[in-house]
Amino acid sequence: MIAIVVSRADSASERIGDHLLDLADWDAREDDSLPDGEGGGTVYSREGFELREFDDLHLEIEDTAAPFSDPDLLVFVSRHSGDTGALLTAHFTGNFGPAEFGGVTGGLAEACPNAHARLLDAFEDHAPDSYEVGMECTHHGPSEVGVPSLFAELGSGEEQWSDPEGARAVARAVLDLNGVEPHRDRQLVGFGGGHYVPRFERIERETDWAVGHIAADWVLDAMGAPEANRDVIRRAFERSRADRAVIEGDYPELKETVADLGYGVVSETWVRETTGVPLDLVADLESDLSPISSGLRFGEAAESCDPEATAYELADLPDDLLVEAQGIDADATREAVAARTLAFETEQSGTRAAGRAAVLDRSDREELVDELADFLREKYDSVAREDGRIVARQTTFDPEKARTLGVEEGPAFGKLSAGEPVTVGGREIDPQKVRSEQVREFSV
Repeated sequence: MIAIVVSRADSASERIGDHLLDLADWDAREDDSLPDGEGGGTVYSREGFELREFDDLHLEIEDTAAPFSDPDLLVFVSRHSGDTGALLTAHFTGNFGPAEFGGVTGGLAEACPNAHARLLDAFEDHAPDSYEVGMECTHHGPSEVGVPSLFAELGSGEEQWSDPEGARAVARAVLDLNGVEPHRDRQLVGFGGGHYVPRFERIERETDWAVGHIAADWVLDAMGAPEANRDVIRRAFERSRADRAVIEGDYPELKETVADLGYGVVSETWVRETTGVPLDLVADLESDLSPISSGLRFGEAAESCDPEATAYELADLPDDLLVEAQGIDADATREAVAARTLAFETEQSGTRAAGRAAVLDRSDREELVDELADFLREKYDSVAREDGRIVARQTTFDPEKARTLGVEEGPAFGKLSAGEPVTVGGREIDPQKVRSEQVREFSV
C-alpha cells in the first residue's frame, strides 16, 4: 500500500490532494486515535492507497509512516520552490550535512529508486506542455520516515502552486505508482553535480539502473571531509540499497573512502554498457578480456544469456580485416561484430572493434570473418578466402604505366582513371593499358 502525505501548510500539497480525491473513488473514515493535524481525523482509502493530512510542512514530519496502515511506500505531495519555472520534480529526503531544513544532521531516509524512476515516467506522461520534468539531489528532511519514500513536487512558484493542471498532473502521476515496487535489482548512489541532476536523470531514464540518494557538489561541501563522514556515506548506500556509485567531478578522497567502505565507483559509460547484461557475466568478461573503462563492449547475445549456464571462449579479432571493413562501412561492421560476439574489445574511445572477443562458439568468429569479407566486395573486384587469409583483388589506374606511355600528370590522368581513352602525341592511349591489379591479404 502507498501512503500519501498532504500538508495543510502547503497550498500546492492541498491542491494535489484535492485532485487525488477527485480522480478516483475513495472511502472516507474517521481516525480518532490521532489528532486531526497529525494524520488523524478523516482518512481516505482506496485500493493500493491511503491518504492522510497533516498540519506541519512535510519536511518537519518525522516517523511519517507511523499513522498509516502498514504502507510499503510513502509519497509526500508537495510544492517545489526555485527559479526553475514550471517544473514537476522528485527527490529523496535527508541530510548529508547539517539539518538546516528538517530531519537530523547526517540522517537519510530510505530511498525508493524504482518508484522514483516510475514517477518520472508518469510525470512525462501527464505534465502539461508548459512544464519540464526533473529530479533533484537529497537536500532536506525528514530523515526518518519508516518506509521507502519520496517527494513528488509541483513547482516552482505561486503561479504553478495554484495551477489546477499542474496539480492534476502530479496527482495522476502518483496514482500511476499503484503496485510499483520501491526497489529494483540495479540501484546506484550519486555524488557530485548541481542541485538539479541531469546526469543521474539520464541514467534513470535511459538505462535499467535507478538512482537513490544524490549528494550534489554543495551537499558534499556541507557534509565535509569524506573520511570524517564515513557513516554518512555508508548510510547513503544502505538507504539506497545500492553497492555502486557514479561520481561526477574530481573527488579522489571520496572515491577512496567509497572503495574503502567496500562499495564500487563506476562511470556513466559503465552503467550504459551494462544495461541489460547480467552483472555476473559483466564481471567475468571484464576479468577475462578488459574493463569497460578500457573499451570492452557487449554483443547482442550478452543480454539474453544465462551467466551460470553460458560457456564462452576467447578469440582474437581479425584486426586488419576489421580496419578495412570499418573504412568501407563503420556502422555495419560494428553491428556485425556485436551480432557475432558476446563481448569485444575496442579502441578509439569504444568506436572501433579491435583486439579480442568472447564468442559462444568458434563458428561465430568464422561467420564474422565471412561477413566482413562480404563488406570488402563493395570496394574490391574479387574477394576470396584462401589458406587462413582473405585475398582481395582490385584493378586500378597505375600512374607509372601512364607516365611510361608519355602521359603527363593532369587532366589526362583523371580521364584514364575514369576509364576514358586519351590522345598523346597523335596516338590514343587505351585505359586498360595503364591499369594494374592490386592484391591485399588479410590474415584471419
